[in-house]
Amino acid sequence: MLVLAFDTATAAVTVALYEWAPGEAIRMRAVMETVDRRRHAELLAPSIAAVLAEAATTPADLSAVAVGVGPGPYTGLRVGLVTAYALGDTLRVPVHGVCTLDAIAWASERTEPFVVATDARRKEVYWARYASARVRVTEPAVGPPADAAAADLPVIGEGAALYPETLCPKTSGAAGDPAPLLPSATAIAELAVTRLSGGSGLPLLPPEPLYLRRPDAREPGPRKKVTPA
Repeated sequence: MLVLAFDTATAAVTVALYEWAPGEAIRMRAVMETVDRRRHAELLAPSIAAVLAEAATTPADLSAVAVGVGPGPYTGLRVGLVTAYALGDTLRVPVHGVCTLDAIAWASERTEPFVVATDARRKEVYWARYASARVRVTEPAVGPPADAAAADLPVIGEGAALYPETLCPKTSGAAGDPAPLLPSATAIAELAVTRLSGGSGLPLLPPEPLYLRRPDAREPGPRKKVTPA
């Protein structure tokens, strides 16, 4: 089984290809990661092509696609989801969603409770609380950093680096390390393959976006009537 994974819900454009077969260990074939908040649409397709080329494989060899579904800003998030839909439809392979916060949690390998927080802009964060790297105990939410800090737990992710006074005022040492700051497609692929192979851990989701906010754009209302002078 070849699983192509990618995420564009944050500043990272990250792509990975993983291979798995029954009775064998999960194996990474190729990975490419770029941090560029403004060029998701320009970078994703070439990154996918580069990863497939490095692994000496083609889209037709893929067994499944795993995509980060956010939460994240609309513009970046839709790039990954539209690409995943297109690949799934063209190749007739299943597309699985992975919460972007779950990918950060998974990569942390933490065994004690913590919070993941990412940048939601507008001086807010996307966040969720975890019992461990494999168990999320709250639904993803968006709000001021103080909301994420209310659990009084160590916080990891870009949000912790952006608002250290609020999110990391008391932690120190390993508990205070906010890494990983951004999601990686390697974590998304590992999480997806683990679940698809019957392992336990964080759930796979429908490939639908977790925006958590209403879009800024609004449908124009009816035109105002103008009374002739």
